[in-house]
Amino acid sequence: MTACDSFRRLQGRKKRAAFTLIEIVLVITIIAILGAAAINLIKGNVDVAKETRVESDVKNILTQIKVYEARNLQPPTAEQGLKALVERPTAEPVPERWTQLLEEVPKDPWNKEFQYVCPAKRSKAPYDVYSLGKDGVESDDDIGNWKLAKANP
Repeated sequence: MTACDSFRRLQGRKKRAAFTLIEIVLVITIIAILGAAAINLIKGNVDVAKETRVESDVKNILTQIKVYEARNLQPPTAEQGLKALVERPTAEPVPERWTQLLEEVPKDPWNKEFQYVCPAKRSKAPYDVYSLGKDGVESDDDIGNWKLAKANP
């Protein structure tokens, strides 16, 4: 066996060991389909994560309102709103023992302000704190303290 024969055999193996263009395109197509399916599954989790964040934010706001109420013997009025947790209210009744309880009024994951209604319209609490939800209008998809009360009896 000469050196040329060995070289020819080696070249033959290299040609047979390579992938064809069709095989490469097929693998890329399969990867693209799997990636699209994964993105579709994750997309649903984003909405769940946003709703969970709203619930957490509402609980935090409720806690701060309770602290405000404990210090001032009443919750902020509807006119004072959640801004009373950030800035000293100037509208009556002006709290005597006010302290800043939040750095800023948080926004929901859809970049809308949380709603504060006092007296409450939807919950048994003295006030309602809620997000208008994904659609940004008052509807059944709103997430507020009345839903938290049902979830945590």
